Amino acid sequence: MVNKRLTAMPDTPAVTRFAPSPTGALHIGGARTALFNWLFARGRGGKFLLRIEDTDRARSTPENRQKILDGLTWLGLDWDGEPISQFERADRHAEVAREMLANGQAYKCFATQEEIEAFREEARAEGRSTLYRSKWRDVPESEHPDAPFVIRIKAPRDGATTVHDAVQGEVTIQNDQLDDMVLLRADGTPLYMLAVVVDDHDMGVTHVIRGDDHLTNAFRQKLIYEAMGWPVPVMAHVPLIFGPDGKKLSKRHGATATADYQAMGYLASAMRNYLARLGWSHGDMEVFTDEEARAVFDLSGIGKSPARFDFKKLENLSGQHMARTPDEALLRELEAFLAATGAPSVPEEKRDRLLAALPFAKAKARTLPQLLDQAHFALAERPLDMPADVAKVLDPVSRGILASLTPHLHNARWERGILEGIVSASAEANGTSLGKLAGPLRAALAGRTVAPSVFDMMLVLGREETLARLQEVLEREG
Repeated sequence: MVNKRLTAMPDTPAVTRFAPSPTGALHIGGARTALFNWLFARGRGGKFLLRIEDTDRARSTPENRQKILDGLTWLGLDWDGEPISQFERADRHAEVAREMLANGQAYKCFATQEEIEAFREEARAEGRSTLYRSKWRDVPESEHPDAPFVIRIKAPRDGATTVHDAVQGEVTIQNDQLDDMVLLRADGTPLYMLAVVVDDHDMGVTHVIRGDDHLTNAFRQKLIYEAMGWPVPVMAHVPLIFGPDGKKLSKRHGATATADYQAMGYLASAMRNYLARLGWSHGDMEVFTDEEARAVFDLSGIGKSPARFDFKKLENLSGQHMARTPDEALLRELEAFLAATGAPSVPEEKRDRLLAALPFAKAKARTLPQLLDQAHFALAERPLDMPADVAKVLDPVSRGILASLTPHLHNARWERGILEGIVSASAEANGTSLGKLAGPLRAALAGRTVAPSVFDMMLVLGREETLARLQEVLEREG
């Protein structure tokens, strides 16, 4: 078990952290939080740390932990050092609680659950606040019973507490709304509020960037920082992501886990770009690289209103990133996508052919499945499947034209201009147009009625494969 204090890094310009609970897959909202932390730290030469908040032992599983790591890895959000386990630091958390007790910033509370519930029932009946006020707060040690106790913080009873938030501005609550929260249970295990503060302090976190559903936690956590005399990190509470209907994003809106978007074939670069624009802006920047985002990302660009997830915008952005991605890099993404989805890999002997098809295949694709569809002809095996609609295009007249065209291709220079001239001349000689001949030629080369330009396909397939596919059609049809 790791109990030692983590070393803070005061010379680091910015230290951020992402602290997910391994109770499920990485959610899109969590992915955006991680991205904002990553961009902020990386843009300032700082550190981006990962902490797994695995104190819920019943729901925290190694499988879920791995899903989170896989999701961050796919998104390209690299972290510094090894992930920290919050559970393994329980002794350190308890040490701080006892230090607060010794310094008079906390106290032992011997109240039973029955007594606490009776207090709350009486408060409800009298119309008072149900925040528990322990009678043990100021009882001297000499009067303590020999009984189980929890350790509670001594929260201020008067005045107000203000959180200076980099996104929300100054947010203030009255201290009579704060209870003496429990820091350490009777069995000696720490509570979440304490663990988070101790971990952030020991990890040297300078900026806490997280969802605004944690804003109320900030007031209570600030009390711990002040009780320990620790500097309070910069807080930045980011509005949540809503669905198109203006309600919190959930499964009813469609995919919510990062892995779902990987399986649908969106480019990771597009996901980073899109998630960055969900709630953050910089001038008129819409489509940008990681380097551009890191250079300008700042907390001041985060809005106060919830962002709405728009699946059409994501798909459009993915298409733009696909068009900008170098072909070799795109092929690697495609191969990783096939591996992640359990699909067969690209045969080594067809890798070069697929690579040659990518420049025009990606022009009409927005996702990796669409890219595979556009490049289907390059991966297809002979004999090609000929669905009914394709067979209909290859009628006797069309087959006759293809039969007259084929001999002219045997010794032709395999260049686009030459091929266009040969096909155009064949169409004219047979009393038809290039456009009308392209249909059956496309069907013969791709086994489909909708496919890339016939000349693009011929150049990618090469002379031998092109002629083999034409001959196969002619022989198949008799």
